[in-house]
Amino acid sequence: MFLEINSNNQVMGYSENKSPNSVETDKNIPEYTDTQILKFVGGDFVVEDSQALIDAKTEYDSQAYARNRQYPPLGDQLDDLYHA
Repeated sequence: MFLEINSNNQVMGYSENKSPNSVETDKNIPEYTDTQILKFVGGDFVVEDSQALIDAKTEYDSQAYARNRQYPPLGDQLDDLYHA
């Protein structure tokens, strides 16, 4: 397996094909969450917490109500306004 690595040693993806930015490894990718960054340093995987990802997830989660809010169809809203 070839890991695609950026300039900060962050794993950006993996492939079966070699590319100019890839590193070959036979190690299994460790589990990590959506608020962590996976890096490949010195031949080993490193999992780091990312404050930026934690903050982004907190902001996204805080807006769940707004994303899930349901409004009646526009025609029903206009009809309600007319009859009010």
